[in-house]
Amino acid sequence: MKNTAIYPGSFDPITNGHIDIIERASRIFGGVVVAVLNNDEKKHLFPVAERLAFLRASLKHLPNTVIKTFDGLLVNFAEKCGTNLIIRGLRMVSDFDYEFQMTLTNRQLNPDLETVFLMTDAKYSFLSSSLVRQVASFRGKIGHLAPPAAAAALKKKFGGK
Repeated sequence: MKNTAIYPGSFDPITNGHIDIIERASRIFGGVVVAVLNNDEKKHLFPVAERLAFLRASLKHLPNTVIKTFDGLLVNFAEKCGTNLIIRGLRMVSDFDYEFQMTLTNRQLNPDLETVFLMTDAKYSFLSSSLVRQVASFRGKIGHLAPPAAAAALKKKFGGK
């Protein structure tokens, strides 16, 4: 899987900001593995199976993108995938502190692992999964924040526009 990169996340739910990063990464790298973290210790709004379905529906136009789940350490998953490239999206400067810490930790665990940061499009710089969930919970408009499959599921769960 030379020149394949992993884009990890919980994607609970996937947002248009995630889509932006994945589309751009798919043009840069030969392949992109969108890796959904399965972490039983974290409370998710949607189970893994639904998050995978949202991703499949939202990314079917990207032939060099595959969707997988993982648990445990990202460095171990990267090794299983046969790649040393990680993609992380940055929305604003505050994201960098956390991402820098994670990158250095991963590098301590696997010195060959490289992280590539992609800045999100400015129109998505405010957007996060938690914000989309919150807007949906108050029955606000979310069609411009999340892809159709995720937006429909959120509307069904909370009601709304």
